[in-house]
Amino acid sequence: MSLPSADTPLYNHPLPEIEQWLRNHGCQQDQAQLHCWRVQQPSWKAEIWLDVDQITVRYLKAGEDSLEIQRSFKYSLTRQDIEDAVFAGP
Repeated sequence: MSLPSADTPLYNHPLPEIEQWLRNHGCQQDQAQLHCWRVQQPSWKAEIWLDVDQITVRYLKAGEDSLEIQRSFKYSLTRQDIEDAVFAGP
């Protein structure tokens, strides 16, 4: 399955392709809540929710103060823009 070009808005991606894109970035789907994904990087970890009109990312214990940071990104943004924002970390 090949993804549309990176400059394509995420709303033009079929759900299976979005799910594969998340897997390609090391995300694991929650089997109880299929819209929820988790990812862990060396310096941060996050939960990603595929909501109706946006992707919501909650970085867990992010930063020096161990705060949780939550950000949301509309599906109208390109896949590359969302990828750059989400996977750069908090």
